[in-house]
Amino acid sequence: MAGVNKCLKYSMFVFNFLFWVCGCVILGISIWLRVSSDAQQKFNIQGSGVLTAVDVMIAVGSIIMVLGFFGCCGAIKESRCLLLLFFIGLFLILALQLTAGILGVVYKPQLEQKVNQTLHDLLPLNQQSEELKKALHTIQEENKCCGVINGRNDWGNTVPPSCICNPVTDTDKCKAGFYKQTCASVFVDYYKSHLIIIIGIAFGLAAVELFGLGFSMTLYCQIKKK
Repeated sequence: MAGVNKCLKYSMFVFNFLFWVCGCVILGISIWLRVSSDAQQKFNIQGSGVLTAVDVMIAVGSIIMVLGFFGCCGAIKESRCLLLLFFIGLFLILALQLTAGILGVVYKPQLEQKVNQTLHDLLPLNQQSEELKKALHTIQEENKCCGVINGRNDWGNTVPPSCICNPVTDTDKCKAGFYKQTCASVFVDYYKSHLIIIIGIAFGLAAVELFGLGFSMTLYCQIKKK
């Protein structure tokens, strides 16, 4: 009976070790986004939808770590069961990734409209919770913007100090003593830049995962023949 190809076996192990490392990175970044005060402030403006996506990424990172472990053990121990579990799990993740990437491409043009629609529901801003108003003040100070849709008018009669600009140092950004840029554009740029990264990761990892599926099934078949 033909033996298992040693080159394929150890290539599979190295691949799965790198796959496990990728899972650790995804999990670490997702947890950082979940607990980071800066990310929390931006994400909470949109509601819980983006934070839910971050929670999904935490789950995906954890699953990838487990699958990487299964793949490493399956390759070294030449276990058909572990390799089959790895193949099925990786195939499901690949399908979900491609779905997420395609949806990201499809809904990217609608992002600005969705953000503006959601932010419009927050008006007037001076009637929102203290926690939300505090987050908005911080965003306005850091990004030199005011309001979300209509500038300072979004705050009604109580325009906060974070909207006030210095005409000398912020000449291009000031209008009548207030920042003329609305924070909606800041949110849209922030989400678009991160969406592009997510789409790139989804399709980039898909190419790598196809190699993993090929490696695992080839090694599985060789062990079966052995």
